[in-house]
Amino acid sequence: MTSYEIAKEKYAAFGVDTEAAIERLKSVPVAMHCWQGDDVIGFDSKEALSGGIQTTGNYPGKATTPAELMADLDKALSLIPGKKKLNLHASYAIFPEGEYRDRNEILPKDFAKWVEFAKERGMGIDFNPTFFAHPMVKDNLTLSSPDEKTRRFWIDHGKACLKIAEYFATETGEACVINFWIPDGYKEIPQDRLGPRARFKASLDEILSTPYDKSKVYVTLESKVFGIGLESYTVGSAEFCLSYSTKAGITPLMDNGHYHPTEMVSDKISSLLLFNDKIALHVTRAVRWDSDHVVILDDETREIAKEIVRNDALDRVFIALDYFDASVNRVAAWVIGGRNMEKALLSALLTPRAELKGYQDKADYTRMLAVSEELKTMPFGDVFDEYCRRVGAPVGMEWLLDCEKYEKEVLSKRA
Repeated sequence: MTSYEIAKEKYAAFGVDTEAAIERLKSVPVAMHCWQGDDVIGFDSKEALSGGIQTTGNYPGKATTPAELMADLDKALSLIPGKKKLNLHASYAIFPEGEYRDRNEILPKDFAKWVEFAKERGMGIDFNPTFFAHPMVKDNLTLSSPDEKTRRFWIDHGKACLKIAEYFATETGEACVINFWIPDGYKEIPQDRLGPRARFKASLDEILSTPYDKSKVYVTLESKVFGIGLESYTVGSAEFCLSYSTKAGITPLMDNGHYHPTEMVSDKISSLLLFNDKIALHVTRAVRWDSDHVVILDDETREIAKEIVRNDALDRVFIALDYFDASVNRVAAWVIGGRNMEKALLSALLTPRAELKGYQDKADYTRMLAVSEELKTMPFGDVFDEYCRRVGAPVGMEWLLDCEKYEKEVLSKRA
């Protein structure tokens, strides 16, 4: 018997069908973020990264052109199993030759090359307005700024991005998730907390007054606790963003690096599912603060996947990755995070959910705990290897050899 056949039998003893788990996972899309490949620089501005976020490290081989970034994405995509979407920031516009537009005036045609890239690979596209790393971010403020000119610039940016999101959905045939996150806040304790949030609300109201096809475009709103230079107050707090999403009828998005270290997004998923048709996630790894480390197969990543699966919400949760690490091979960082998200989802699909729920409902906490612990040493890796074989992805550490070869032949030759 092969190692997979042995694993299949072991899981069957718990009432788990490994074949069904593999087949289900094949159809679960995970949005892969373009900004890991170039340290969140983009192509429309060379402003230093700002907005309470920071990339650290100077590993050689960073992508500096659209062609290089697309090549690196292709390499990473070839090494990660499963269905993918491409996740873009507005700062990655690729303008037609001889043209340039500031962010308040960008057009769908400025992303035509990305649409071509996605369609050739059978992927949908998700989108993010870029409210950072730009001269019009005034005093760490955008949509909440008291300066009308600043606020107008970013409102127009949001409106332009809504039209681009609909363009992506129309062209690719897949719904586009457009995520709004602003870096607005204060380093010092503010004397007016209400005013900035009132301006943010009014700005969002105006952006969302732009007509768009709600069957094609899902607008999400992302909160944050704090960032560098925004230590004392963040305009888009969790309370604000969740309340606004509910009132406006849009989709709440939770980034598991944007909460207090003792808060777990996995615990919040079920509550949001009770009150929303869809929810969205940015899966990352926070180390002490929102540091956007490469996703690993840690307890929280596993628990996030379990909550999605155990609530039959794979078709209700938009899953995206969000991290950037310039201290390691950037392509390898994509692959490690992407494969770990797939592993977490597969592990969740290999959990006897009904059995464990039954133990809880009968207050048989002893058996619930014992079975949960036993599952931790089940041969899950053998099932993941089989999944990779079936979808044509590298098995085990084969991907790293391919990645190292790519670094030697491609990345090392970049200036």
